[in-house]
Amino acid sequence: MATPEWMGAAERGERPQVMSIAGDTDRKVSAARAFLEERLYGVTGACVTSSFQASGVVVLDLVSQILPEIPVLFLDTGYHFQETLDYRDRMAERLGLNLINVVPEQTVAEQEALFGILNQTAPDRCCAMRKVEPLFRALEGYRVWVTGLRRQQSKSRTNLQNEETFVLPTGRRLEKLNPLADWTARDVWQYAARHDLPLLPLYEQGYSSIGCAPCTSLPVDPDDPRSGRWGGQKLECGIHVQP
Repeated sequence: MATPEWMGAAERGERPQVMSIAGDTDRKVSAARAFLEERLYGVTGACVTSSFQASGVVVLDLVSQILPEIPVLFLDTGYHFQETLDYRDRMAERLGLNLINVVPEQTVAEQEALFGILNQTAPDRCCAMRKVEPLFRALEGYRVWVTGLRRQQSKSRTNLQNEETFVLPTGRRLEKLNPLADWTARDVWQYAARHDLPLLPLYEQGYSSIGCAPCTSLPVDPDDPRSGRWGGQKLECGIHVQP
């Protein structure tokens, strides 16, 4: 599996300490597995969310080994790249996922007829209607929420913890698990390569963070994987921001 060009030299492992790098990744994998086994084994009311980006697929691979039937929530916004949808379906079949497509109350056509193209005029409102509100409604039925978030992904995630409490707008409290919090992009790609996990083909085109097609472009800052999202207007869609 080719390492993407958007990673910096350090993230691609282009330094002499190759063995120590591999060992560090191995330690993180062992820690993530132990963490998930302790928190999830025999648990009911757990779910995992995934956009089927690299980190999310690694988490799906880890979690499905512990809870094979765990619900996998995918936000089907209506604006995804076709490559993302095709890849989602392939990986759901390959990993035997209990996939649940979470959809907004309005179709894209209905929303655009009422409000115009919000991803161009009011991206925060579009994200709220097509991502935040649908996901928060779906999460009401669970007690534990597993994600593929990593601190390195964004400046807004630098204080991310492995385990957090997330309170929904209704007041319902969730145990939010982020087993890859301290992983680097290099760790993610090494895990995928070692476990023969194919990754979203859009990475091969130079994308580094992939969401809805209208709001995703190639990164403009090689040191910021999310610099291609929302034309630089914001860093988060809102689903991981405490209400």
